[in-house]
Amino acid sequence: MSHPQLKNKTYWLLLLLLPVILFIQACETQANEQKPALAAAVPNPAVPADGYIVQPTSFSEEIEITGTLIANQEVTIASELMRKLVAVQVKEGNYVSTGTLLFQLDDADLQAQLERLHQQEKLAALNEARLKDLIAHDAAIQQDYDQAITNLNVLKAEIRALAVTIDKTRIRAPFNGRIGIVRVYPGALVSPNTVLTNIVDDTRIKVEFSVPEKYANLVAIGKSQRFTVQSDTGAYYATVVAKESKMNEQTRTLLVEAIGANPHGKLVSGQSARLSLALHTANDALKVPSQALMPNSQGYAVYVAKNNKVQLAPVVIGQRGAQEVQIISGLNQGDTVITSNLLRLMPGADVDLVKIK
Repeated sequence: MSHPQLKNKTYWLLLLLLPVILFIQACETQANEQKPALAAAVPNPAVPADGYIVQPTSFSEEIEITGTLIANQEVTIASELMRKLVAVQVKEGNYVSTGTLLFQLDDADLQAQLERLHQQEKLAALNEARLKDLIAHDAAIQQDYDQAITNLNVLKAEIRALAVTIDKTRIRAPFNGRIGIVRVYPGALVSPNTVLTNIVDDTRIKVEFSVPEKYANLVAIGKSQRFTVQSDTGAYYATVVAKESKMNEQTRTLLVEAIGANPHGKLVSGQSARLSLALHTANDALKVPSQALMPNSQGYAVYVAKNNKVQLAPVVIGQRGAQEVQIISGLNQGDTVITSNLLRLMPGADVDLVKIK
């Protein structure tokens, strides 16, 4: 008997809640309709990027060439005689002056020969003087005197020749320079084929490099060339002083030699050098940083910022440098080229230029 009453209560409860349910559904529908409108009203944030203002300036086209450093002067020290080494008068790595005694060879037998010749010279000189006096008194014939003076002169010549040989036993520095590794020690028997050490004058340094035949005429005598080495990050300069008289037939390159300063001896003979060879120069070129350039199927393009909006500008490029590219057409003086965050940009997007060069 209670079921009819329960059904009546449920019916009246649903009837009372129906307006509330309908009101909630209406509110949800209105909120869902307003979501796209609100999302459309919120603008996309501007992309931060760096800019570069295009201005006419000088521009040089360069190519990178590998060269080799060579000392201003460098020789291998060797003996002209086959003799025993008796003394090493220099230390490895020391700087020496021209004429400094480096090595002493055994000359005892040569000194003995020299003493014998000196004694013979004294006797020959006495004989020549005596015959000269006799000739003055008509007591000797001219032929005897001629023989005596000839013997004296021959002995003097032999003494001079022996003195030259003795001097070769004293090996001296041919120029101011730094001694390398000493390769022999006292007691060793040396010959003309024995390397004793080497001496290097590296107060100035030479750079030898080969230029492709296409650019051979662009490297002029007296022109300064910039180069770098792997041992440090500094830049060095050398002046072209000589060019080979003919082209290398195998490589079709021209050998060029330049010379420059070697501050504090930092540069070492035998090092490789990277030269930036300037080819052409334009005095009123428009240029942009290399990272701003974007290749495409038609060539190249850059992003330009105008009124904080991104625009795509197709360009034609000219000379290329290490970090910059010449623009022949597609840009005007004063245009602001975007140089960073390029992957996040697209034509029409908002851009916020954080830093401008």
